[in-house]
Amino acid sequence: MTHDDAPLIWPTGFHAYTGHGGLRESGDDISVIVSDRPASGAAVFTRSLFAGPAVVLSRANARSGQLRAVVTLAQNANVATGRAGEANAAEVVRRVAELAGVPEGDVLIGSTGVIGRPLPMSTIRAHFDAAAKAPFDATPGQVARAMMTTDTRPKTAVRTVGPARIVGVAKGVGMLEPDMATMLAYLVTDASLDAPALDAALRRAVDPTFNSLSVDTDTSTSDTVALLANGAAGPVDPAEFQRALTDLCLDLTLQLARDGEGATKLLRVTVSDARDHAQAKRIAKSVVNSPLVKTAVHGADPNWGRVVMAIGKNTSDTDIDPTRVTVRFGDVPVYPDEPSDLAPLVTMMRRDEVDIAITLGTGTAEATVYGCDLSAGYIRINADYTT
Repeated sequence: MTHDDAPLIWPTGFHAYTGHGGLRESGDDISVIVSDRPASGAAVFTRSLFAGPAVVLSRANARSGQLRAVVTLAQNANVATGRAGEANAAEVVRRVAELAGVPEGDVLIGSTGVIGRPLPMSTIRAHFDAAAKAPFDATPGQVARAMMTTDTRPKTAVRTVGPARIVGVAKGVGMLEPDMATMLAYLVTDASLDAPALDAALRRAVDPTFNSLSVDTDTSTSDTVALLANGAAGPVDPAEFQRALTDLCLDLTLQLARDGEGATKLLRVTVSDARDHAQAKRIAKSVVNSPLVKTAVHGADPNWGRVVMAIGKNTSDTDIDPTRVTVRFGDVPVYPDEPSDLAPLVTMMRRDEVDIAITLGTGTAEATVYGCDLSAGYIRINADYTT
Protein backbone atom coordinates (compact mmCIF):
# COMPACT_ATOMS: atom_id res chain seq x y z
CA MET A 1 0.00 0.00 0.00
CA THR A 2 1.45 3.35 -1.03
CA HIS A 3 0.36 6.89 -0.34
CA ASP A 4 1.61 10.14 -1.86
CA ASP A 5 3.98 8.39 -4.26
CA ALA A 6 1.10 6.80 -6.18
CA PRO A 7 0.11 8.77 -9.30
CA LEU A 8 -3.21 10.60 -9.08
CA ILE A 9 -4.69 9.18 -12.26
CA TRP A 10 -7.81 7.08 -12.69
CA PRO A 11 -7.47 3.31 -12.26
CA THR A 12 -7.43 1.31 -15.49
CA GLY A 13 -10.76 1.49 -17.30
CA PHE A 14 -12.13 4.59 -15.57
CA HIS A 15 -12.59 7.93 -17.32
CA ALA A 16 -14.27 11.19 -16.41
CA TYR A 17 -15.89 14.31 -17.83
CA THR A 18 -16.53 17.76 -16.33
CA GLY A 19 -18.35 20.76 -17.75
CA HIS A 20 -20.39 23.87 -16.99
CA GLY A 21 -24.13 23.21 -16.90
CA GLY A 22 -25.37 26.54 -15.56
CA LEU A 23 -25.76 25.43 -11.95
CA ARG A 24 -23.37 28.17 -10.86
CA GLU A 25 -22.25 31.35 -12.55
CA SER A 26 -18.93 30.04 -13.79
CA GLY A 27 -16.71 26.98 -13.62
CA ASP A 28 -17.46 23.30 -14.09
CA ASP A 29 -20.47 22.13 -12.08
CA ILE A 30 -21.33 18.78 -13.67
CA SER A 31 -19.04 15.76 -13.52
CA VAL A 32 -19.33 12.16 -14.69
CA ILE A 33 -17.10 9.22 -13.78
CA VAL A 34 -17.54 6.09 -15.90
CA SER A 35 -16.05 2.61 -16.20
CA ASP A 36 -15.50 1.36 -19.74
CA ARG A 37 -16.46 -2.15 -18.62
CA PRO A 38 -18.98 -3.72 -16.24
CA ALA A 39 -18.16 -3.05 -12.58
CA SER A 40 -19.27 -4.16 -9.16
CA GLY A 41 -20.71 -1.38 -7.04
CA ALA A 42 -21.64 -0.57 -3.47
CA ALA A 43 -22.93 2.58 -1.82
CA VAL A 44 -24.19 3.97 1.46
CA PHE A 45 -26.51 6.94 1.79
CA THR A 46 -27.93 9.45 4.21
CA ARG A 47 -30.77 8.29 6.46
CA SER A 48 -32.31 11.76 6.48
CA LEU A 49 -36.12 11.73 6.27
CA PHE A 50 -35.77 14.44 3.62
CA ALA A 51 -33.42 12.44 1.39
CA GLY A 52 -33.42 13.99 -2.07
CA PRO A 53 -34.48 12.39 -5.36
CA ALA A 54 -30.82 11.77 -6.21
CA VAL A 55 -30.43 9.61 -3.10
CA VAL A 56 -33.72 7.78 -3.62
CA LEU A 57 -32.89 6.98 -7.24
CA SER A 58 -29.28 6.04 -6.51
CA ARG A 59 -30.30 3.83 -3.61
CA ALA A 60 -32.55 1.86 -5.97
CA ASN A 61 -29.88 1.56 -8.67
CA ALA A 62 -27.21 0.46 -6.19
CA ARG A 63 -29.25 -2.56 -5.06
CA SER A 64 -28.19 -4.57 -8.12
CA GLY A 65 -24.54 -4.52 -7.03
CA GLN A 66 -23.50 -3.37 -10.50
CA LEU A 67 -22.57 0.28 -11.22
CA ARG A 68 -20.84 1.86 -14.22
CA ALA A 69 -21.15 5.64 -13.79
CA VAL A 70 -21.62 8.44 -11.27
CA VAL A 71 -22.87 11.92 -12.15
CA THR A 72 -22.73 14.89 -9.76
CA LEU A 73 -24.58 18.19 -9.99
CA ALA A 74 -23.00 20.89 -7.81
CA GLN A 75 -24.66 23.93 -6.24
CA ASN A 76 -28.21 22.53 -6.27
CA ALA A 77 -29.34 19.72 -3.95
CA ASN A 78 -32.64 19.13 -5.79
CA VAL A 79 -34.23 18.34 -2.41
CA ALA A 80 -37.84 19.15 -1.38
CA THR A 81 -38.67 19.80 -5.03
CA GLY A 82 -41.60 17.36 -5.35
CA ARG A 83 -42.48 15.22 -8.34
CA ALA A 84 -40.70 17.61 -10.69
CA GLY A 85 -37.45 17.06 -8.78
CA GLU A 86 -37.86 13.30 -9.09
CA ALA A 87 -38.49 13.56 -12.83
CA ASN A 88 -35.50 15.86 -13.28
CA ALA A 89 -33.14 13.50 -11.45
CA ALA A 90 -34.38 10.59 -13.57
CA GLU A 91 -33.84 12.63 -16.74
CA VAL A 92 -30.26 13.45 -15.76
CA VAL A 93 -29.59 9.75 -15.19
CA ARG A 94 -31.06 8.90 -18.60
CA ARG A 95 -28.93 11.51 -20.32
CA VAL A 96 -25.76 10.36 -18.56
CA ALA A 97 -26.49 6.74 -19.50
CA GLU A 98 -26.79 7.82 -23.15
CA LEU A 99 -23.66 9.99 -22.95
CA ALA A 100 -21.55 7.26 -21.33
CA GLY A 101 -23.10 4.33 -23.19
CA VAL A 102 -24.13 2.43 -20.06
CA PRO A 103 -27.46 1.07 -18.75
CA GLU A 104 -29.59 3.58 -16.81
CA GLY A 105 -29.71 1.22 -13.86
CA ASP A 106 -25.91 1.35 -13.58
CA VAL A 107 -25.81 5.12 -12.99
CA LEU A 108 -25.67 6.86 -9.61
CA ILE A 109 -26.52 10.55 -9.25
CA GLY A 110 -25.33 12.97 -6.60
CA SER A 111 -26.78 16.45 -6.21
CA THR A 112 -25.39 18.94 -3.71
CA GLY A 113 -26.07 22.55 -2.78
CA VAL A 114 -29.11 24.67 -1.95
CA ILE A 115 -32.26 22.83 -0.82
CA GLY A 116 -35.68 23.66 -2.24
CA ARG A 117 -34.69 25.03 -5.63
CA PRO A 118 -35.59 23.23 -8.86
CA LEU A 119 -32.79 22.21 -11.17
CA PRO A 120 -32.27 24.59 -14.13
CA MET A 121 -33.20 21.87 -16.58
CA SER A 122 -33.13 24.03 -19.71
CA THR A 123 -29.43 24.77 -19.25
CA ILE A 124 -28.70 21.21 -18.08
CA ARG A 125 -30.37 19.80 -21.21
CA ALA A 126 -28.42 22.16 -23.42
CA HIS A 127 -25.24 21.13 -21.64
CA PHE A 128 -25.78 17.41 -22.22
CA ASP A 129 -26.75 18.02 -25.84
CA ALA A 130 -23.44 19.81 -26.36
CA ALA A 131 -21.49 17.22 -24.36
CA ALA A 132 -22.32 14.37 -26.74
CA LYS A 133 -18.95 14.72 -28.47
CA ALA A 134 -16.93 15.86 -25.45
CA PRO A 135 -13.89 13.76 -24.46
CA PHE A 136 -13.84 11.89 -21.16
CA ASP A 137 -10.40 13.17 -20.21
CA ALA A 138 -10.97 14.95 -16.89
CA THR A 139 -8.55 14.19 -14.05
CA PRO A 140 -9.56 13.24 -10.49
CA GLY A 141 -8.58 16.73 -9.39
CA GLN A 142 -10.86 18.31 -11.98
CA VAL A 143 -13.77 16.11 -10.93
CA ALA A 144 -13.21 16.94 -7.25
CA ARG A 145 -13.16 20.66 -8.10
CA ALA A 146 -16.35 20.43 -10.17
CA MET A 147 -18.10 18.82 -7.16
CA MET A 148 -17.27 21.69 -4.78
CA THR A 149 -19.82 24.03 -3.21
CA THR A 150 -18.38 26.04 -0.30
CA ASP A 151 -15.23 23.89 -0.27
CA THR A 152 -12.05 25.91 -0.53
CA ARG A 153 -10.06 23.17 -2.24
CA PRO A 154 -10.63 19.85 -4.04
CA LYS A 155 -10.21 16.63 -2.07
CA THR A 156 -8.55 13.59 -3.64
CA ALA A 157 -6.64 10.53 -2.47
CA VAL A 158 -4.99 7.47 -4.00
CA ARG A 159 -3.71 4.14 -2.68
CA THR A 160 -2.27 1.07 -4.36
CA VAL A 161 -2.97 -2.58 -3.56
CA GLY A 162 -0.80 -5.03 -5.47
CA PRO A 163 -1.44 -4.35 -9.17
CA ALA A 164 -4.53 -2.26 -8.46
CA ARG A 165 -5.20 1.33 -7.45
CA ILE A 166 -7.99 3.01 -5.50
CA VAL A 167 -8.74 6.65 -6.28
CA GLY A 168 -11.15 8.76 -4.24
CA VAL A 169 -12.72 12.18 -4.75
CA ALA A 170 -14.88 13.95 -2.17
CA LYS A 171 -16.63 17.20 -1.33
CA GLY A 172 -18.19 18.57 1.82
CA VAL A 173 -17.40 21.20 4.42
CA GLY A 174 -20.72 22.04 6.08
CA MET A 175 -24.07 20.39 6.93
CA LEU A 176 -21.80 17.58 7.91
CA GLU A 177 -22.70 15.07 10.62
CA PRO A 178 -22.61 11.50 9.31
CA ASP A 179 -25.57 9.19 9.50
CA MET A 180 -24.80 6.12 7.42
CA ALA A 181 -22.59 8.18 5.10
CA THR A 182 -21.55 11.77 4.76
CA MET A 183 -21.09 14.37 2.03
CA LEU A 184 -20.32 13.05 -1.45
CA ALA A 185 -17.41 10.67 -1.91
CA TYR A 186 -16.73 8.42 -4.89
CA LEU A 187 -14.11 5.69 -4.75
CA VAL A 188 -13.10 3.74 -7.85
CA THR A 189 -10.70 0.83 -8.22
CA ASP A 190 -9.50 -1.57 -10.89
CA ALA A 191 -9.27 -4.35 -8.31
CA SER A 192 -11.50 -7.36 -8.85
CA LEU A 193 -14.10 -7.82 -6.08
CA ASP A 194 -17.64 -9.09 -6.29
CA ALA A 195 -20.52 -6.93 -5.07
CA PRO A 196 -21.00 -8.56 -1.63
CA ALA A 197 -17.28 -8.28 -0.81
CA LEU A 198 -17.24 -4.69 -2.06
CA ASP A 199 -20.25 -3.74 0.05
CA ALA A 200 -18.74 -5.30 3.18
CA ALA A 201 -15.41 -3.55 2.59
CA LEU A 202 -17.08 -0.17 2.08
CA ARG A 203 -19.16 -0.42 5.24
CA ARG A 204 -16.14 -1.46 7.30
CA ALA A 205 -14.22 1.52 5.92
CA VAL A 206 -16.99 4.10 6.39
CA ASP A 207 -17.64 3.60 10.11
CA PRO A 208 -14.22 4.67 11.50
CA THR A 209 -13.75 7.39 8.87
CA PHE A 210 -16.62 9.26 7.21
CA ASN A 211 -19.07 8.19 9.91
CA SER A 212 -16.64 9.47 12.54
CA LEU A 213 -16.57 12.98 11.12
CA SER A 214 -18.59 16.02 12.15
CA VAL A 215 -18.29 19.68 11.26
CA ASP A 216 -21.54 21.08 12.63
CA THR A 217 -23.84 18.19 13.77
CA ASP A 218 -26.17 18.64 10.77
CA THR A 219 -26.91 15.59 8.63
CA SER A 220 -27.23 16.37 4.92
CA THR A 221 -30.20 15.31 2.81
CA SER A 222 -27.86 14.25 0.00
CA ASP A 223 -25.02 12.22 1.56
CA THR A 224 -23.61 9.48 -0.64
CA VAL A 225 -20.47 7.35 -0.55
CA ALA A 226 -20.03 4.94 -3.46
CA LEU A 227 -17.36 2.40 -4.43
CA LEU A 228 -16.97 0.96 -7.94
CA ALA A 229 -14.61 -1.89 -8.87
CA ASN A 230 -14.18 -2.92 -12.52
CA GLY A 231 -11.60 -5.71 -12.06
CA ALA A 232 -9.25 -4.49 -14.83
CA ALA A 233 -6.16 -5.06 -12.65
CA GLY A 234 -7.27 -8.49 -11.42
CA PRO A 235 -7.72 -9.90 -7.92
CA VAL A 236 -6.05 -8.48 -4.81
CA ASP A 237 -5.57 -9.66 -1.26
CA PRO A 238 -8.87 -8.83 0.55
CA ALA A 239 -7.17 -7.83 3.80
CA GLU A 240 -4.73 -5.52 2.01
CA PHE A 241 -7.59 -4.00 0.03
CA GLN A 242 -9.53 -3.33 3.24
CA ARG A 243 -6.55 -1.61 4.84
CA ALA A 244 -5.91 0.52 1.77
CA LEU A 245 -9.57 1.45 1.37
CA THR A 246 -9.94 2.44 5.02
CA ASP A 247 -6.71 4.42 4.90
CA LEU A 248 -7.86 6.26 1.78
CA CYS A 249 -11.23 7.05 3.41
CA LEU A 250 -9.43 8.38 6.49
CA ASP A 251 -7.26 10.57 4.25
CA LEU A 252 -10.38 12.09 2.67
CA THR A 253 -12.04 12.41 6.08
CA LEU A 254 -9.14 14.46 7.43
CA GLN A 255 -9.18 16.66 4.32
CA LEU A 256 -12.90 17.28 4.86
CA ALA A 257 -12.41 18.12 8.54
CA ARG A 258 -9.55 20.52 7.85
CA ASP A 259 -11.66 22.32 5.22
CA GLY A 260 -14.75 22.62 7.42
CA GLU A 261 -16.59 25.86 6.80
CA GLY A 262 -14.60 28.60 8.50
CA ALA A 263 -12.22 26.07 10.05
CA THR A 264 -8.66 26.93 11.03
CA LYS A 265 -7.79 23.74 12.95
CA LEU A 266 -8.32 20.00 12.80
CA LEU A 267 -9.87 18.67 16.02
CA ARG A 268 -9.37 14.97 16.86
CA VAL A 269 -11.01 13.39 19.93
CA THR A 270 -10.16 9.88 21.14
CA VAL A 271 -12.13 8.15 23.89
CA SER A 272 -10.64 4.96 25.34
CA ASP A 273 -11.41 2.56 28.19
CA ALA A 274 -15.10 2.80 27.33
CA ARG A 275 -17.83 0.22 27.96
CA ASP A 276 -18.21 -0.44 24.23
CA HIS A 277 -17.48 1.20 20.89
CA ALA A 278 -20.87 2.91 20.84
CA GLN A 279 -20.23 4.63 24.16
CA ALA A 280 -16.74 5.68 23.13
CA LYS A 281 -18.00 7.20 19.89
CA ARG A 282 -20.99 8.87 21.55
CA ILE A 283 -18.82 10.60 24.15
CA ALA A 284 -16.23 11.60 21.56
CA LYS A 285 -18.96 13.08 19.36
CA SER A 286 -20.31 15.05 22.33
CA VAL A 287 -16.93 16.68 22.70
CA VAL A 288 -16.13 17.29 19.04
CA ASN A 289 -19.63 18.74 18.47
CA SER A 290 -19.69 21.04 21.49
CA PRO A 291 -19.77 24.69 20.34
CA LEU A 292 -18.02 25.64 23.57
CA VAL A 293 -15.20 23.14 23.02
CA LYS A 294 -14.89 24.13 19.35
CA THR A 295 -14.70 27.86 20.11
CA ALA A 296 -12.15 27.27 22.88
CA VAL A 297 -10.01 25.35 20.40
CA HIS A 298 -10.39 28.16 17.87
CA GLY A 299 -9.21 30.78 20.35
CA ALA A 300 -6.59 28.57 22.06
CA ASP A 301 -8.48 29.25 25.30
CA PRO A 302 -7.30 26.67 27.91
CA ASN A 303 -10.84 26.21 29.24
CA TRP A 304 -10.59 22.44 29.56
CA GLY A 305 -13.69 22.37 31.78
CA ARG A 306 -15.77 22.50 28.62
CA VAL A 307 -14.59 18.99 27.76
CA VAL A 308 -15.70 17.73 31.17
CA MET A 309 -19.06 19.41 30.56
CA ALA A 310 -19.42 17.70 27.19
CA ILE A 311 -18.76 14.30 28.77
CA GLY A 312 -21.15 14.93 31.65
CA LYS A 313 -24.15 15.89 29.53
CA ASN A 314 -24.47 12.25 28.44
CA THR A 315 -26.76 11.58 31.40
CA SER A 316 -27.85 8.15 30.18
CA ASP A 317 -24.30 6.84 30.57
CA THR A 318 -24.71 6.29 34.30
CA ASP A 319 -21.66 4.00 34.49
CA ILE A 320 -19.34 6.96 33.93
CA ASP A 321 -17.77 7.88 37.26
CA PRO A 322 -15.95 11.25 37.25
CA THR A 323 -13.34 9.85 39.64
CA ARG A 324 -12.23 7.35 36.95
CA VAL A 325 -12.19 9.81 34.04
CA THR A 326 -9.02 11.44 32.70
CA VAL A 327 -8.64 14.18 30.09
CA ARG A 328 -5.60 15.49 28.30
CA PHE A 329 -4.87 17.83 25.40
CA GLY A 330 -2.03 16.33 23.41
CA ASP A 331 0.52 15.36 26.03
CA VAL A 332 -0.81 17.87 28.60
CA PRO A 333 -2.98 16.27 31.32
CA VAL A 334 -5.77 18.59 32.52
CA TYR A 335 -8.13 16.36 34.54
CA PRO A 336 -8.30 15.24 37.29
CA ASP A 337 -5.13 17.20 38.06
CA GLU A 338 -5.17 20.66 36.47
CA PRO A 339 -1.67 21.84 35.52
CA SER A 340 -0.39 24.74 37.63
CA ASP A 341 1.00 26.37 34.49
CA LEU A 342 -1.46 26.62 31.58
CA ALA A 343 1.11 28.02 29.12
CA PRO A 344 1.99 24.57 27.64
CA LEU A 345 -1.73 23.93 27.11
CA VAL A 346 -2.18 27.24 25.31
CA THR A 347 0.84 26.50 23.13
CA MET A 348 -0.56 23.09 22.22
CA MET A 349 -3.99 24.56 21.41
CA ARG A 350 -2.43 27.06 18.99
CA ARG A 351 -1.35 24.23 16.69
CA ASP A 352 -3.09 23.43 13.41
CA GLU A 353 -4.13 20.05 14.87
CA VAL A 354 -5.53 19.69 18.38
CA ASP A 355 -5.87 16.25 19.97
CA ILE A 356 -8.07 15.60 22.98
CA ALA A 357 -7.78 12.21 24.71
CA ILE A 358 -10.28 10.94 27.27
CA THR A 359 -10.34 7.73 29.30
CA LEU A 360 -13.67 6.73 30.83
CA GLY A 361 -12.77 3.78 33.04
CA THR A 362 -15.91 1.85 32.04
CA GLY A 363 -14.31 -0.84 29.86
CA THR A 364 -11.74 -1.41 27.13
CA ALA A 365 -13.34 -0.01 23.94
CA GLU A 366 -12.02 2.95 21.95
CA ALA A 367 -13.14 5.35 19.22
CA THR A 368 -11.69 8.39 17.47
CA VAL A 369 -13.75 11.12 15.81
CA TYR A 370 -12.71 14.07 13.66
CA GLY A 371 -13.91 17.65 13.38
CA CYS A 372 -12.76 21.24 13.41
CA ASP A 373 -12.92 24.45 15.37
CA LEU A 374 -15.82 26.90 15.15
CA SER A 375 -15.03 30.39 13.92
CA ALA A 376 -16.87 33.53 12.87
CA GLY A 377 -16.19 32.39 9.32
CA TYR A 378 -18.69 29.54 9.70
CA ILE A 379 -21.40 32.01 10.62
CA ARG A 380 -20.60 34.32 7.72
CA ILE A 381 -20.59 31.50 5.16
CA ASN A 382 -23.93 30.08 6.30
CA ALA A 383 -25.66 33.37 7.00
CA ASP A 384 -25.05 34.43 3.41
CA TYR A 385 -25.23 31.01 1.71
CA THR A 386 -28.18 31.71 -0.61
CA THR A 387 -27.73 35.47 -0.95
